Order: sequence, then C-alpha cells, then structure tokens
Amino acid sequence: MINIAIVGYGYWGKNLVRNFNLLENCRVAMVIESDEVRRKNCLKLYPNIPVSASIDDALNHADIQAVVIATPVDSHYALSKKALQAGKHVLVEKPLTGDAASAKELVELARQKGLTLMVDHTFLYTGAVMYLKKLVDSGALGNIYYIDSTRINLGLFQHDVNVLWDLAPHDISICNYLIGKKPISVQATGISHTFNNIENIAYLTLKFEDHTIAHFNCSWISPVKVRMMLIGGDKKMAVFNDMEPTEKVKVYDTGFDVKNDEEMNRIVADYRVGDIHVPKLSGHEALGAMAKDFIASLSNNSKPISSAELGLTVVEILDAAQRSIRENGKEMPL
Repeated sequence: MINIAIVGYGYWGKNLVRNFNLLENCRVAMVIESDEVRRKNCLKLYPNIPVSASIDDALNHADIQAVVIATPVDSHYALSKKALQAGKHVLVEKPLTGDAASAKELVELARQKGLTLMVDHTFLYTGAVMYLKKLVDSGALGNIYYIDSTRINLGLFQHDVNVLWDLAPHDISICNYLIGKKPISVQATGISHTFNNIENIAYLTLKFEDHTIAHFNCSWISPVKVRMMLIGGDKKMAVFNDMEPTEKVKVYDTGFDVKNDEEMNRIVADYRVGDIHVPKLSGHEALGAMAKDFIASLSNNSKPISSAELGLTVVEILDAAQRSIRENGKEMPL
C-alpha cells in the first residue's frame, strides 16, 4: 500500500483525490490545502482523510511515501524540491516548473536521491493518444513527416503565463511521446492584445534532425474551440480530434510519391487516396490511468510513461519558445 499526500484541493486537486482514492493499492493519507473553505469541503466528501494547511505535516509524516502537487505553476519548483529533499516521491502538475534551469535541478535531485519524479501530462493516458502511440511504434504510419496541432478557444486569460505555457504543454507532450525524440530547434512568435504584455496568441515550430517538423497554434481569443492534431507519415496519416465525442481518431490511407522528371526538369508527385479507418478506442478515464501509472512506478520501481525527462523536455521547449518570442521569432537551438 502506497500512502500519498495531495497538495492542493482546487479544480484539479479534487479530481486527483477522487482518482487516487479509487486505487486499491494506494491510500490518500492526507490532503494539504491553504484555503479554509476548500479544507472544509474536502472533509465533507472524505471525512476519513486528514486535512492540513501545511505541507510540513505531510513531509514529516514517516508513513507517507509520495506527494502529489496540484498548485499554481510558480509554486511547483519550491514544493517539489522540498518534497524531494524530504525523501518523498513526487507527482507534479504540468508544466514541471516555469523555467528550464529549475526543471533540470529537480530532475537531477530526484536522480541523486533515487526517487521518482513524474509530471501529470494527462493526455498521454487517453485512449486516443495510446492508440496513436501504438500506431506510430508499429510503423503503420511510416516515417513521420510532420505533426500539426491546433488548440484554440475563447478561453481564460492567465495572469502569470502566456498562451503557450498554458495550452501548449498538452500537445508538446503528445508530440514528444509519439516521436520519442527531442527537437533540435525551437521557433516561436506571439502577440499580446492586453495591457500586461502576456501573449494570448502564439505559434510554435519544432524541427527535428531527421527533417520531421511540428507546428502548434495556440490561442485564447478564437470564436471556436478546436482541439485537433494531424500526424503525417509517408505511409498513412492520422487525425486526432479531441472535440469529437466518439470518433476521436481517424486513420487515412493517404500519401504521395515524388519522382524526378529529368526531361521536364521538375518534380512529379503521385497522390494516393484510400480508405479511412475509425478505430474503437478505450473509454477509460485518463486521469485514473495516470494515477495508476504513478503508483505502479513506485511499487515496481519502473519508469512512468510521463517521466521526469519528458516533463523536462516540455519545459525546455517552452523556455526556448519564450526566448524566441522575445527575440522576434529567432530560431533557438535546443
């Protein structure tokens, strides 16, 4: 039985408490929440779970092996470091930290202490992304040429991070997970339409050494909500539309072959358009699968899917993107 403490009982913290509480080999031993009203609400729903206002109560508790952190991004580094130094395994909400240097420090600290550090990139555990991963790894799509992602809506303006830090972690983590390698460069542009100079529209491009390219379009001021990712291979192509209630993934037997016509001194493309396959996907709750993976990694001393290294790569990309925006879209090596 793994005993955990969950820090933060806000919107996401409530979901974490519910999912971890359902696991057979896990016990939510304590909830940490600074807000008195939220503490009372937690006790109403879970009268058997102790609630405290101080994380020290969890860190000083010898029977608690792990801490789950569901607090604002600017607190991730300090809370995660304190928990790791206390000898606790850590699961932290995405992104891991607000800058690359502090993320690297946490990853190294966890390695030195032999502790698990995991980031909650929940989308990796959805039935759609799990299917796409199998599709890519099996070679069904062939060599991946591009990933094109759009995550836009008329959304909540954040006061501390721009639209990339808010929305792009989802799709960057999916991209890194599917491709399984780091990009060699990052390029981003963005603009703010508010007085605080925080970008509410941004475009991010990742380049890989094998000529794969990934592009991300993020916006808080779109009249429509779009959550779509295109994955193009030289054999087949796939569309992941998270707004679809049932047919979230479609696989297109579509492609092209390029030939060099020496007589005409031009390139000739032959296009192939075949069937469309709509797979049946698992309907499990992704957050529950994520929680299960974290506990399994502690029980089996195994590496979780959403590892610290993947979380670090996401932060490194976002950090480089922020610098690229500041320098008017300059391409940043990674």
